[in-house]
Amino acid sequence: MEYTGDAQEQREQRRKQRFATKSMHMTQKYLRRMRDLGGTMDQMDPFFNVLERIYVQGLEVERPHNVRTVGTYCVQVPPELIYAAGAQPVKLCSGHYTAFSIGDDVVARDACPLVKAIAGFEHMGTLPLYENCSLMVVPITCDCKKRIAGLLQEKWPVHPLYVPANREDEDIEHYVGELYQLMRMVSCVTGQEVTYESLAHALNLTGRAQYELSRFLRIKRATPNLLFGTHAMAVMNAASYLDAGTWADALRALNDELERRAYANKLVSRKDLPRIMLTGSPIVFPNLKISLLVEEAGGMVVADETCMGERGMSDPVVPVDASFDGLMRSLAIRSLRPCPCPTFADNSQRIYRLRQMVRDYRVEGVIYHVLRGCLVYDYEYRLVEEELEGMGIPVIRLESDYTDQDVEQLRIRSEAFVETIKLKKGPLKAVRG
Repeated sequence: MEYTGDAQEQREQRRKQRFATKSMHMTQKYLRRMRDLGGTMDQMDPFFNVLERIYVQGLEVERPHNVRTVGTYCVQVPPELIYAAGAQPVKLCSGHYTAFSIGDDVVARDACPLVKAIAGFEHMGTLPLYENCSLMVVPITCDCKKRIAGLLQEKWPVHPLYVPANREDEDIEHYVGELYQLMRMVSCVTGQEVTYESLAHALNLTGRAQYELSRFLRIKRATPNLLFGTHAMAVMNAASYLDAGTWADALRALNDELERRAYANKLVSRKDLPRIMLTGSPIVFPNLKISLLVEEAGGMVVADETCMGERGMSDPVVPVDASFDGLMRSLAIRSLRPCPCPTFADNSQRIYRLRQMVRDYRVEGVIYHVLRGCLVYDYEYRLVEEELEGMGIPVIRLESDYTDQDVEQLRIRSEAFVETIKLKKGPLKAVRG
């Protein structure tokens, strides 16, 4: 059947409307499941509200009308450079099932779900979060990221950021040069030069957010049953769509309430629930099904080592040279040296961090999450499994896609894993207080 120009346009508009409606319902379902866990408090509303604003209401990120947004696709993009150039960074990695289903027809079949979701939103053009970005910054950390940079370039200005595979001094020098190029690119977009003062101000801004995050993590380590791990993951994901100052203010209010509840021993669950850590491939909203399944089964996600969790913001910038070049060098060092991403050739640091988190959070079991097609994380599983089992910590590999079709299989395996840990701990009278 052939369509006239107007009919074809109307058909495409109806298709986009169906996509937007289905996308909204899917997000609402996961927000509802998160709230149904119980234990939410008023201080969590800013984090839930921004996720609803972006993915249910389909609105733009809140920002001054004259401030441009710059989309980023990895934690290795220093947000300080974007703030210093007068723009607002937004993380565009997506965990959306509806966009994934569209992207599945757009990119290679074996591409990872995260890349397919990005491609789906790009193809449909319905999400202001993407449509209104003035620049996309894509770190080239894997083959899929390289391909998505090419795809995005068809519609937006894209700056590929080449991340070294090693972290030696010469690699740091190379990355400093990459950051200078990024700085000039963002300045061209905003028309605002990055100065020593603007960069120092940006470092202070993100430093305030990192201070509140350190408080948040310290409170969670001391009393992990003050809030569900899924809620903590929502807090971290909300940082993608709020400027650092707004997020820090909201987190400070939440931290104050958590400290009051810790003093009053007001917990959301029993203290003796199995303590689970998540690691592996990124877990991006709204794809929080694994943490939800674990906590609905009576476990407690006490730690999230993924790059959308505490890993993404926990390492502060520590300048040792107060010059402009010294600040730039400190950004490069922070982006590379402490980062345990498996895209680095030598990733022994990742094992060190996992062992440290197991001790700090008194972890009793680890779920290693692998997105189907995410080879860099899948490749490391055996090494992580051997190290953790050497510590006496059981670990299970859960492979997932951006779909609800694998939920029942994941539910069975996660419930069995939680029950195994319960048996080691002894009988529990209830799964939730």
